[in-house]
Amino acid sequence: MGKEVTLNLTEDEAWVLFELTRRFSDSDSLTIEDQAEQRALWNLCCSLERTLHQEPSISYKEFIQQRRDALRDEP
Repeated sequence: MGKEVTLNLTEDEAWVLFELTRRFSDSDSLTIEDQAEQRALWNLCCSLERTLHQEPSISYKEFIQQRRDALRDEP
């Protein structure tokens, strides 16, 4: 298991992101239904960008593939 990352969200961001992910979980369809969802995702992306650091020894594409492989369910 990888390192833990801590992000700070406002309560409004947390609720809007919770609803967005709950809706996705129920429908398997990821759609933006309100501009607030888009804003919350942009804010989350900015927070992640400030927090995460790529290993410089490999390409970004390879790096992301490694992260996906590590997170994917076992067959």
